Amino acid sequence: MGMTNMERQNRNHSFKLNRRDFVKLAGAGAGMAALPMALHAKTLPNRPPNIIVILADDMGFGDLACQNPESKIPTPNLDRLAHAGMRFSDAHAPTAVCTPTRYSILTGRYCWRSQLKSSVLWPWDAPLIDEGRLTLGGMLQKQGYRTACIGKWHLGWDWPTTDGSRVNDQIPIGDFNRKTRDPFAQKIDFTRPIPGGPTTRGFDYYFGDDVPNFPPYCFIENDKTIGTLDTILPARPFSWTGPAVKDWKLEAVMPALTQKAVDYIKAKPGEKPFNKAKDRPFFLYFPLTAPHTPIAPTDEFKGKSQAGAYGDYVYEVDWTVGRIMDALRESGQDENTIVIFTSDNGSPARDGTDMNGEPKSVLRYGHNPSHIYRGIKTMAWDGGHRVPFIAQWPGQIRENSVNNETVCLVDLMATCAALANCQLPNNAAEDSYNLLPVLLGNDHQTPLREATIHHSYNGIFAIRQGPWKLILGKGGGGWNVGETTDDSEIQLYNMKEDPSEKRNIYREHPDVVEHLTQLLEKYKTEGRSVPER
Repeated sequence: MGMTNMERQNRNHSFKLNRRDFVKLAGAGAGMAALPMALHAKTLPNRPPNIIVILADDMGFGDLACQNPESKIPTPNLDRLAHAGMRFSDAHAPTAVCTPTRYSILTGRYCWRSQLKSSVLWPWDAPLIDEGRLTLGGMLQKQGYRTACIGKWHLGWDWPTTDGSRVNDQIPIGDFNRKTRDPFAQKIDFTRPIPGGPTTRGFDYYFGDDVPNFPPYCFIENDKTIGTLDTILPARPFSWTGPAVKDWKLEAVMPALTQKAVDYIKAKPGEKPFNKAKDRPFFLYFPLTAPHTPIAPTDEFKGKSQAGAYGDYVYEVDWTVGRIMDALRESGQDENTIVIFTSDNGSPARDGTDMNGEPKSVLRYGHNPSHIYRGIKTMAWDGGHRVPFIAQWPGQIRENSVNNETVCLVDLMATCAALANCQLPNNAAEDSYNLLPVLLGNDHQTPLREATIHHSYNGIFAIRQGPWKLILGKGGGGWNVGETTDDSEIQLYNMKEDPSEKRNIYREHPDVVEHLTQLLEKYKTEGRSVPER
């Protein structure tokens, strides 16, 4: 993807910045440069729309054929979704790994403000979202929505044990420590309800397998495991050994989740287990388990891409999106449903060897999930967190439109609040901006976001404002596989002129470094990046 003519015209040169100049510069080239949008204000329907958020797991910006001409993976349903709605070229997960992004989506708050400062949750960790914090699901519940989470949770539970202990009595949340976690599984009583999960954090209904490569290897419905966990599965092809139901098949997970989501959409009033109420809108948070490892496409999709098992699994994700759109159309709900598709972070680019593969191994097929962007999952470079983001809402979001505004998945909460006509309190969604004006094509003169913070697996901070991106740390802050880096603890890139982050120009622009460093510290110390409401 090269620069557009507008991007070339908006190249910025070295100059001394004051605050007014910087804000003016930060807005240069923002907005809908790739396709002009209607500039009149739209009015929303009287009835709030149904909302579906489909969150792929470890899917890269460059996996979609509609935004990477060199992609080796067919994505016809996602391409169709993009043609029917708006595709964002500069959308970002708030961090380069999964748990923190999920936290941010459901709270509207950067995860590094929580007790998890780096890494992810590991098996048996406690809930990360504090009890009492307003969540996306809880907010919509208060507005009369039915809410469901179907898929990967990965935000912790209060696992019941035979002696009342918790794994975090011994080790901090997010501490990898296998020696403590593996034997702890023997204490868990899987016959008892599991508190602290999705149904206590804003969802009326939950069905999923929590984390596909972590125990327990079974489905969980609401707060109970399904089946008897009388088998121990090995660490490979999973990440961890642990209890499982007999004959657990990884290939069956994505089809089962897809069918459950379809059933939820098409459920009739009063139909169990969804308890669907007549004339109430629904919110479906659908976090997929693919194409994350273990990479396990079904036979139907094997060999259908030119990017090995990984590409086949991405193709299965595309099939899932098609099933969701078919279910909406067949149930007559497509006109009043906004569908958002995105990913929790960039791809690690594993080829799927033994359901895994080394990071970047899929590049041997000539396919790069990061497209032109540097790095992969875990990294502060854009390949770690620039993600696909597509939104469709018939009659409201302009078809076949491309938006170049910098947006972040933490913005979903404020956006959904606007869709549901809800006023957020100041002690919630502290980092979430409302994207609805952009989605509806309404005129705005400046970028919606003042700036966006990125965060790596190792806890390195980066901040982006306009074309400028500052990384405060050496390397990418994650799995620096095949990356040549200098020894600098400061990195500054002009993303308009250098989207692949090849040239560190921090020495040439000390004023920009100073400004962005101060802005980052301001966001940290004030506990919010969104102005008080």
